[in-house]
Amino acid sequence: MDQERRDQERRDRETFPEELADALVGVQRLLRRRLRAGLKVPRLRGAEVELLRLIETRPGIGVSEAAKELYLAGNSVSTLVNQLVKDGYLVRETDPADRRVARLLLTEAAEERLRAWRERRAALVGRHVARLDAADREALRAALPALRALAVTLHEEAGES
Repeated sequence: MDQERRDQERRDRETFPEELADALVGVQRLLRRRLRAGLKVPRLRGAEVELLRLIETRPGIGVSEAAKELYLAGNSVSTLVNQLVKDGYLVRETDPADRRVARLLLTEAAEERLRAWRERRAALVGRHVARLDAADREALRAALPALRALAVTLHEEAGES
């Protein structure tokens, strides 16, 4: 019986990373799809939302700094910036200290869009978490610190590449 238990534990260790990654990707994919449904404005791509959220937390960030933070090529971020400026979500201001550098700022439209997105996301997740039993809700709450730590290690590793 001990050998059978050890074999099962080994199988669990081997499959856990893939199962965790699949679950996280599945939840994210479903959130994106559900949040897109009923959207009255053209949808933003994931990279556009990531860039807007970064600029929200770091107003005035430059293009190259944003590219580095998002682990994207500078020309890719420039393309995103151009599209978001055209769509009225970003303002590019010249850095007074270095006129070659553009500082990125959100427009009111972008701030409103991010606020609405956050509210819709929180409501969606809240409705579905409320449908879980108390033990599952507590398990998700207890897993948050570990998931945040996992995100930090993934972020750190990406910085080393």
